[in-house]
Amino acid sequence: MRWQTASKSEYALLKANARENRNHMTDAERIFWEVAKQSKLGQKCRRQYIIGTYIVDFIFLDSKLIIEIDGGYHLDEQQHKNDELRQQSLELLGYKVIRFKNEQVLSDIDGIINKVKSNLIY
Repeated sequence: MRWQTASKSEYALLKANARENRNHMTDAERIFWEVAKQSKLGQKCRRQYIIGTYIVDFIFLDSKLIIEIDGGYHLDEQQHKNDELRQQSLELLGYKVIRFKNEQVLSDIDGIINKVKSNLIY
C-alpha cells in the first residue's frame, strides 16, 4: 500500500505501538492534539505516524513537518543521542523536525502554535 512507510515485517508491531501511544498520550500531547486535530493550523495533522522504523508524535504530511513533544526521559544522555540519530534519519528522508518539551506546550500553547504555523508550507 502506498501509505505504508515501514517494512512489511515491522509494520504490525509498529502499528500496535502507535495505537498504544495514541491511547496513552501525555497531557502536553493531548493539548497539542486538541488544536491540531481540528485543522486549526490550516493542514491535516496525524498523530503517532509510522515512518520507517519510527513512530513520530505528530506530522503534517503536506509540509513534511514533524512535531515531537518530549517528556523528561528525553533528558537522559543516551535517549538524547538516540533522538539526535532519529532526527537525522528523518531529515535525510526530507522531513523537518521540531521538538518541544512538555513544559513548553503546557505553559505556552499559543507560542507553540505560532511556531508550528510559521513552519508549515501552504
